[in-house]
Amino acid sequence: MKIQQGDNSLRNDTIESFKPFIAKTVSSVCKRYIYESDDEFSIGMIAFNEAIEKYSPEKGRSLLAFAETLVKRRVIDYLRSQSKQKEVLLDLSMNDDNDQSQIYIDNENSINEYEMQKESERRREEIQLYISHLQDFGLSFEDLVESSPKHADARKGAIMIAKLLMEDDELKEILFAKKRLPVKQLEGKVEVSRKTIERNRKYIIAVAIIINGDFLYLNDYIKGAIDE
Repeated sequence: MKIQQGDNSLRNDTIESFKPFIAKTVSSVCKRYIYESDDEFSIGMIAFNEAIEKYSPEKGRSLLAFAETLVKRRVIDYLRSQSKQKEVLLDLSMNDDNDQSQIYIDNENSINEYEMQKESERRREEIQLYISHLQDFGLSFEDLVESSPKHADARKGAIMIAKLLMEDDELKEILFAKKRLPVKQLEGKVEVSRKTIERNRKYIIAVAIIINGDFLYLNDYIKGAIDE
């Protein structure tokens, strides 16, 4: 907070003390030892400073976790930009310089592998967070699977009810404060019977939690269900 309020002396001291962390983080992306003279290290330093500027404890993550993500992201962006600039030259030298070509291929494969691993980790973390939200309502991930309407039209209808629920501040307050679906109030706002709402209660709640939260991958599931 002091740094964000303008304490540049503290900023410099903090960045200096975390140089080993920055180098280690950058090295994990580049798959080689990183020196402070390397361009990638400079990118990491800039990204760490950006992390300090943008960090907010209300997000629930530690500064180091946030900084690690941002540093890796910025280094990957830099490596990709460098790779694109070298593509033409590499095409011309493929037959003359196989070692350089292989280095380029290895770097590109390393970046792709790292991105796939991080995406897999983010998916797992998102699902775990979602499961904890479901548990607040006495639901499980299995409930979402089992209660999912069998027909596409029924799923679309339930999703639209969940969206309407999240767009109505009063109904949304009831749902998250009392941890129950406001069936009676919903009945007067939708063109389906109370019985239908009750039958899809678990699914509607589960979808409403996704819509209300920052669930990147699970939101894709909702979009896919609507587009069926």
